Amino acid sequence: MIEVRALRYDYPGRRALDEVTFALPERSITALVGPNGAGKTTLLRCIAALDEPYSGNITVGGIDTQRSPRAVHRLTGYLPDHFGLYGELTARQCLVFAARAHRVRAAEVDARIEEIAAAFGIESWLGRPAGSLSRGQRQRLAMAQAIVHRPRVLLLDEPASGLDPEARHTAAALIRQLGAEGMTVLVSSHILAELETYCSAMLVLSEGRVIEHRALDAPSSKLRRIVVSLLMAAPETDARLPVSEALSWRRLDERRYEASLEGDEQAQAQLLQQLIAAGFPVDEFRVVRDSLEAAYIDAVRKRPMQGAAEAAA
Repeated sequence: MIEVRALRYDYPGRRALDEVTFALPERSITALVGPNGAGKTTLLRCIAALDEPYSGNITVGGIDTQRSPRAVHRLTGYLPDHFGLYGELTARQCLVFAARAHRVRAAEVDARIEEIAAAFGIESWLGRPAGSLSRGQRQRLAMAQAIVHRPRVLLLDEPASGLDPEARHTAAALIRQLGAEGMTVLVSSHILAELETYCSAMLVLSEGRVIEHRALDAPSSKLRRIVVSLLMAAPETDARLPVSEALSWRRLDERRYEASLEGDEQAQAQLLQQLIAAGFPVDEFRVVRDSLEAAYIDAVRKRPMQGAAEAAA
């Protein structure tokens, strides 16, 4: 659905995006993560056909963003980090304007607004001026504007900013629903714990380059990293723990360990069998989900080593 090839974008004296290449399939929800200044917002704006890159190519639904930007706009919903609303218009009028600007038929606008308002829980203040709304209410209205035309692609830049916990939960549930209905979503946020509740993939940018792009907990992957939390009923010594090339241990205290295992569910079951057969007093054995935050930190920590290797070469 989104294909980016050899993308470069320059600001005066600085390259914001450097040979960025990746592809996002339909119906995917991808977390776009990276440190401040990594190029995330610039990338989103280029995909939304709002900024023209120095070189490279982007297609959205097979449409080239530079050749047919208006066609891309009709396919895409975009919520920028610093969004704007017409403060003197009511919330309903803002949604009518957004719908008609994206060529929603006049006969369909009212039904579309009622549907979106119910999804975001904003029905009770549709008649209020946008300028009178709270920060969180404006954020929800801006998100509603981004999807009122039912885009095939949704680009979100810090969508949870300014939302209270209940509104964030509602927004996350809606994003999951949109993905299930076939929308392709690319969302940038620093709230990684929230992203992992609905994202199926992670795209990491650092210094304008893609340093990692992978699925999160892909069920089709036979070999993956499993982190097992192990609690012994009594203190144990490290010397008796089983070891192999695919298995490494970290001792947390005299009774708690973490095992990092490369394998599948069968390898996990075999490890438990080994521990029991060796007489370990296993009190608790559970898989710890490899969080998006942990995956992101691993990717960022690898980056300096890769850079040093390139410099040495």
